[in-house]
Amino acid sequence: MQAVNNLDELREHGKMTWSEGERGWIAAPAEVLNALSRDGFEACKRELTTSRRDGRPAGGVWQGVNACTGTVASAIWVNRPGWHQATVFIDIDGESLRDDRFVGLDGNPCRDEGSQG
Repeated sequence: MQAVNNLDELREHGKMTWSEGERGWIAAPAEVLNALSRDGFEACKRELTTSRRDGRPAGGVWQGVNACTGTVASAIWVNRPGWHQATVFIDIDGESLRDDRFVGLDGNPCRDEGSQG
C-alpha cells in the first residue's frame, strides 16, 4: 500500500479518529481530501449526494489517482447532522484503510521500490 503521510498526520493530531462502531474514520471530509491530494493523488471524480430535506449534502464520493504509481485512492463519506465532521471510509487500491492497518511509510512514492533515498 502506498505511503499516506499526510493522512497519518491528521490521525496523529487527532483530526481523524477511528470509530470501531461505525467502522470508519471520524474526520472533516475536506481535510481528508486535502491530505490525499498532498500525498500525490489527483482528483478524477468528486460527487456530493443531496438527499436531505434542507438541501445540504448527505455525503459524497471522491476518487484520485497517483500518476507516479498508478495507485487509486477512494473516499466515501456520510455527513453527520449538526457536525462539521463525517464518517469517512478510505480505500487505497481497494484495500480499506483502518486504524489497525494504518500506513505511514517514509519516502517518495514516485521513486522505484528498489532504489535508496
